[in-house]
Amino acid sequence: MRVIDAARLERGSERAAKSRATTARRPYFHGVAQARYLLRKVFRLVEEEAKRAGIDPLAHQALIQIYGSETGALRVKEVAERLDITPAFASSLVKSLDAKGFIVRTRDKADSRVTWVKVTKDARALLHRIDEQVQIHVDYFTRNLTAQQTEAALSILMFYAGVSFRSPIADKD
Repeated sequence: MRVIDAARLERGSERAAKSRATTARRPYFHGVAQARYLLRKVFRLVEEEAKRAGIDPLAHQALIQIYGSETGALRVKEVAERLDITPAFASSLVKSLDAKGFIVRTRDKADSRVTWVKVTKDARALLHRIDEQVQIHVDYFTRNLTAQQTEAALSILMFYAGVSFRSPIADKD
């Protein structure tokens, strides 16, 4: 695992943010390019492993969102939000996952119009298997990234997420 200098990462994020507000935006787009390269490569590896395991990549992502949610359950509406798809499409996706035995649907006790979905034991096993295979490929890929590529990508992700390593108290000085 690579160790990154937090102060250097913070400076890179600030440099990218500042350059975005000028006509010389290359440092910003350099970070965007690195972040998109890293994310796209990892997402492609995940999608390929999902397909190899016999599940559609979007269905796999739905299972990840459900299983990885704070409570381990989502409303169908939340599945749609998390996948950035229409509620009707999310409903169809949930029905297909239910038919394959990957989720359990239950009605909300307070509002019968609301359906909650939770992954099954089989779905958890599938997610774990896919993740184990993905990790092998991701580890190989990330070992071959330079420190500069990693820092540029992380700088942009920090910028997009509105994250800083600086202490709020230190910023007041």
